[in-house]
Amino acid sequence: MSTVAPRPPFAAALAAGPLVLDGGLSNQLEAEGHDLGDALWSARLLDEAPEAVVAAHLAYFRAGADVAITASYQASFEGFARRGTGRRRAAGLIASSVALAREAARRADVARPLWVAGSVGPYGAVLADGSEYRGRYGLGVAELERFHRPRVAALAAAEPDVLALETVPDVDEAVALLRAVRGVGLPVWLSYAVAGGRTRAGQPLEEAFAVAAGVDQVVAVGVNCCAPEEVAEAVTVAARVTGKPVVAYPNSGEAWGPDGWTGDTTFAPARVGTWRAAGARLIGGCCRVGPGAIGEVAGVLGR
Repeated sequence: MSTVAPRPPFAAALAAGPLVLDGGLSNQLEAEGHDLGDALWSARLLDEAPEAVVAAHLAYFRAGADVAITASYQASFEGFARRGTGRRRAAGLIASSVALAREAARRADVARPLWVAGSVGPYGAVLADGSEYRGRYGLGVAELERFHRPRVAALAAAEPDVLALETVPDVDEAVALLRAVRGVGLPVWLSYAVAGGRTRAGQPLEEAFAVAAGVDQVVAVGVNCCAPEEVAEAVTVAARVTGKPVVAYPNSGEAWGPDGWTGDTTFAPARVGTWRAAGARLIGGCCRVGPGAIGEVAGVLGR
């Protein structure tokens, strides 16, 4: 019978690191033949094809990932309401993202412990208009906190090991998210989307990471959904400013535009040693980084 290996608290495991994070959930779902052309993106499959979500997580666990990020990145009460889904049902779907990742961990049946990170994407992701890569939505910190708090609560109720506050484009939203997670009883990591050595909204990385420096609930800081070339500098700054373990999970290096993904892949396992030396303790991939690449990362990290 399949079992799940006992797992220590996530913060302790991360401090001992390194841990291998999964890759892009959306590209794995698309590789399995699922159309994600919807404002809810992968969160739509929480309702329509939950077994597909389990299979995608399982592919990463079997490739060597220690941590899976849930399919809740683009999930919100407002987004589900636009599809006619009531609030109670929406809360259940958000919570189910954790259960599906746990089921994948059970089926993986490996000797090593496996963790589940509940994904909390930025406000711009819910708009489904690309604004998560720009930030500056015209909303203040208090408004953003009010938006995020209910979805954080629904996700936290399912008891993931950690909350991933990810692809955050600017400091205002980071502050709002850190306020929204107060009192939920879970550790969090804070991960910015960056470009040109700054947040997507243009703030210096020193300023961005400083908002988490004195927050005990934050067990890691870092970057995701960026070019691999951005990671080394960002990891160095994050470790220096906060003294915390760093998380790094960039995209493949291809560029997204009107014609889809273009350009060459620059995500290379050879970069992983540099990231680890700079302070990264949780390393994986984001968009267009699949199980094969994560398996190579696991090999480099000796997992």
